[in-house]
Amino acid sequence: MYLIVIGWLYVTLLMALAEAFSTQGSVLGAIITFVFYGLLPMGLVVYLMGTPLRHKAIRRQDEQARQAFHSSQTESAVQPDAGRHAAALPEAAAVPAVGKEER
Repeated sequence: MYLIVIGWLYVTLLMALAEAFSTQGSVLGAIITFVFYGLLPMGLVVYLMGTPLRHKAIRRQDEQARQAFHSSQTESAVQPDAGRHAAALPEAAAVPAVGKEER
């Protein structure tokens, strides 16, 4: 695919050079020729042709993240208390609840 893009850019560069060095041409015409016949169409083609590759890369990253998540879940399920410490008790509330006082 890139060989076609390089070939087309080469052809449009030669067209632009012919425009620039022509007795009836101009440098502005050469720039416009290269941009509108070469860069923009080939940029669009490369972007559109690369879309399936981008989607595959995104799916691959999602799958790797999913596998990493599942492997971390299974590791934690297999060894729930790897530190061999006693389970911590809930801490007592520092501020007692406020309510009606009984007399």
